Parts: sequence; structure tokens; C-alpha cells
Amino acid sequence: MTKYLSNTAGLSKSDATLVGFLALTIFCLLQPLAGALSDRVGRRPLLITFGVGSMLGTVPIMTALAGVTTVGAALALSLTALVIVTGYTSINACVKAELFPTHVRALGVALPYAIANALFGGTAEYVALWFKNAGAESGFYWYVAGCAAVSLVVYTTMRETRDAALSRSERGGDIPQPA
Repeated sequence: MTKYLSNTAGLSKSDATLVGFLALTIFCLLQPLAGALSDRVGRRPLLITFGVGSMLGTVPIMTALAGVTTVGAALALSLTALVIVTGYTSINACVKAELFPTHVRALGVALPYAIANALFGGTAEYVALWFKNAGAESGFYWYVAGCAAVSLVVYTTMRETRDAALSRSERGGDIPQPA
């Protein structure tokens, strides 16, 4: 976000850094609150809210951020995006753990996570710069919104994990002994 605010919106590097610092500080404080909310209402509602918010909010928020001229406006838009993202970041580790029984959890969580991060997280800056260099920077916003739409399909079809037993012993089964 700091690079984006500096390179695209034209904020000074110090102002862009200040916006990033303030936004991330508030974002950190939101994590336990959203986690507690998911304990009350469930994980799926937060994930679905994140999916809808990301799918519908990415393009307008990023477009508006490109034209900001003040720290206040940049902070407000950045926080709007981060509040949406909190629906994922605050609970994603719990959801991933709750989706898999303990005997396959490490593989079930780690392999898809590593593949997705390599394909999408690791290439995000390159994809964004490709769109920018092609003169179609907003194409990246649509790419992100499309990825959010795919995630939304997953969230709407997954089971609720809030009350999932995390081990066989919690479900009343035997805990497998090492061979």
C-alpha cells in the first residue's frame, strides 16, 4: 500500500508510510475483536462478508485510492479495505485447522496454503506491475476482485467450522499412537 500510495496516488513517501503505519496499527487491534465475533456468529459469516466486500469493494476502493490527495482520505480508504480483509485475516488460521482432522492437518493446511501463496501472493506485485506497465493498472483491481469471487464460492459452499472438534479425542475417538 505504501508503494501504491506513493507511486500511483502521488503521496510523499513519508505520508504514505504514515498512512500504512496508522492503518496497520488499527488493523492489528481489530483482529481479536473479529475473532471474538466469529466465536459468536460463526466463521462462515465473516468469510462470506470478506468475500462479498472484497469482490465488490476492491475496484472502487483502489480506484479512489489512486486519486487521494490527503493523508486522511488515504487512511479512511485504507482502513475500509483492511476492515473488509479482517473478516479473513482474523480467523483464517482457525478455519484451516478446523477443516482438517489432526492426523492430516499439517498436510491439509500447508500444501494448499503454500501453492496458493506461491501462485497468487508471490506473483501479486509482478501482476500489478505488469498491468501498470501495460497502461491498465485498474486491470489488477479486477484481477483481485475475481480472486475474491472465487474465494466467495468456496466460503458459501464450505461447512461451518466454529464448533468443529479439533482432535479424535474431542470427538470421542481414540488418538492414534505413533508406530
